[in-house]
Amino acid sequence: MTTIQKIGSRPILLTVPAFGVLFAVFGIPMILLFLTSLNAPAISLANYVGFFEQRSYVLILLQTFKISLIATAICLIIGYPTAYLIAVAGRARPFLMVLVFLPWLTSALVRTYAWTIVLGDSGLINNLLLSVGLIERPLPLIYNRFAVYVGMVHIMLPMMILPMVSVMVGIDSSLMSAARSMGAKPLTAFLRVFLPLSIPGVRSGCILVFVVCLGFYITPQALGGLGDTMLSTLINSQLTTSLNMAPTAAAAFILLAMALVVLSMAGVNLASGHGEAWSTEQKFRPGRLPSFGKATRYLNEFAIPFRARRWAAKLYQGQRDTPWAKIVGAAFLAIVFIYLLAPGLIVIIISFNAGNFLEFPPRAVSLRWYYSVFQDPSWINALWNSFQFGVIVSLVSTVAGTMAAFGLSRCSSGLRSIITMSILTPITFPIIVVGVAVYLGLAKLGLVGTSIGIILGHTIGAVGYVVVIVLATLSGFDRRLEQAAMSMRAGPTRTFMRVTLPLIRSGIIGGALFAFLASFDEVIITSFVSGYAIPTLPLKMLENLKEQVDPTIAAVGSLLTLLPIVWLVALYFTLWSARGTLGKPAMNAVEL
Repeated sequence: MTTIQKIGSRPILLTVPAFGVLFAVFGIPMILLFLTSLNAPAISLANYVGFFEQRSYVLILLQTFKISLIATAICLIIGYPTAYLIAVAGRARPFLMVLVFLPWLTSALVRTYAWTIVLGDSGLINNLLLSVGLIERPLPLIYNRFAVYVGMVHIMLPMMILPMVSVMVGIDSSLMSAARSMGAKPLTAFLRVFLPLSIPGVRSGCILVFVVCLGFYITPQALGGLGDTMLSTLINSQLTTSLNMAPTAAAAFILLAMALVVLSMAGVNLASGHGEAWSTEQKFRPGRLPSFGKATRYLNEFAIPFRARRWAAKLYQGQRDTPWAKIVGAAFLAIVFIYLLAPGLIVIIISFNAGNFLEFPPRAVSLRWYYSVFQDPSWINALWNSFQFGVIVSLVSTVAGTMAAFGLSRCSSGLRSIITMSILTPITFPIIVVGVAVYLGLAKLGLVGTSIGIILGHTIGAVGYVVVIVLATLSGFDRRLEQAAMSMRAGPTRTFMRVTLPLIRSGIIGGALFAFLASFDEVIITSFVSGYAIPTLPLKMLENLKEQVDPTIAAVGSLLTLLPIVWLVALYFTLWSARGTLGKPAMNAVEL
């Protein structure tokens, strides 16, 4: 009881388990990695100088920045109108959000594999163009920069859309109507009202996409050519082929420095708020052309009567969408969702192919490749390992993450921000850098190639997902219910079990499912820590994808594609059952 009272008076103590695992597995190794890059104890910048003296390394660094920037720009160009159409979709918004979530929750490895089927010389697009006679030979759609952009944008587009939708939904639609009612044209109202208010979502989406793109490894390697190498591929090559860790550490910190610069810029911009957006817009407001100032002024005077009559006619008319606007918007959304969902559906269809090679559409339907998966001990062993690790990581992350979120919700805002950002570093830093640091730390502990090492490597990222989801759930929690229970002499433990836990149960279950999926799908950290000594399902898929492409991988990919659907169904029923018991915690507080 004394320990519980101490925790109640100092809720920050609840973050110790999560922060302790993070610091031991990731924090200390990052420090050691940095010292290694400096050739400690003889501090030197020789490794950094050596990196920039290698012209090929500098070109790869610039190429990484360029590919990430262009992929982010493409995601923004496609994602902004998509997010806007979803935000104004009304009752259809939940369904459209599910369509965005499905590809986001699907394994990135499966989606990359799907594009090898679609873009290959014998893939869906080339076969279709050859069959209709538009081309005489297959187009070079794969193993080039085009394929890299297609794969990266497909994977990152949901991450761009979701933050923008969350911001756009909170924008009061009456502001646009007010601007239109005062005579503003639709484009003017959008640029002057809606766009500045949506800038926070745009900024968050761009930062998330860009930083994650910096650490891309599998997609450029699987879809790109030799001229599309990114820095993460170089780091992985150095780690697996060289015994000298110092150059690898220097390359990892150069990549990390690039990400930190972008994140620091985001921090400054985020602190500026909406006022800066308005002041910036006013600052760059186009003025009169100096050479035609007088002529423009005279023309404006002649046009004043006409503009006045037109303005009076449009005055107090609310915003109305024309039928053509709705048709164009629906067509655009259809194209985007086909782009997001079609590769997964193609993998599922190909998995039922009866032939010995990949073929779309299949000439005959069969379950032979599913039987092949479940009769192959190597696949069963990999699947069982992934399931075991996912369950253990989910349990550990849920307990530690829920405790941390509960403690953070009762801390001051400044301390909460610092600790939260520390806990989220494994999922905000480039994954290749995290993998190298975790490998170094676990190697020092002798845990490389062990199940415990894999579980710890997965946990540091999974805890972050649990903390974010549970913390968001606790943000709407009414603490007066706890105070009511305690006023009726209920102890801290009983209050938590009877009042707090039922109200945040849906968030805890959601965090647990996210943690399971994060562990089940993890491949970069697993490849470093396990050294392929302990196979998991993603590692087995990656290995087979490099050696051969047959419908066996399609069968496994289809199972992983259906996994998010099961997750969403489970989450839906969890939230649905939570609605029915929403009033019980309040009644429990009164009964106590």
